[in-house]
Amino acid sequence: MRALDLLIKLSRASESVATRINRQLKDSDLTVSQFGVLEALYHRGPMCQSSLAEKILRSTGNLTLVIDHLEQRGLVERRRDTADRRFITVYLTEAGRALIGGLFPQHVDRVVKAVSVLTPDEQVELAMLCRKLGLGQEI
Repeated sequence: MRALDLLIKLSRASESVATRINRQLKDSDLTVSQFGVLEALYHRGPMCQSSLAEKILRSTGNLTLVIDHLEQRGLVERRRDTADRRFITVYLTEAGRALIGGLFPQHVDRVVKAVSVLTPDEQVELAMLCRKLGLGQEI
């Protein structure tokens, strides 16, 4: 079946590329989710936990554990809103900013190298097709 073959190839390609790109995270003792949190905060600034979970495609329950570990390492901090104590915003610490600031350029280089097997036109076409597939109809 063509659709199943496509899904298998898409999943395998995605996993293969992600594994190659994220290999260096082990050296910094970071998971992919932890890197995602640091990267989102680095580029977007402080965020509430629910927005952060949505941004990095994780559940709020999983994100709580991820942030717990980052907070224990002194890389992020949580602050409760004074007006609504249920609202928690996550901030990068200076240590977190330094870590992600050093890692991110290497990450970008790995991404560029990983997708360089495709021509620039193929990269644009694949990005458009993935977006179309991702926004597709509900089943």
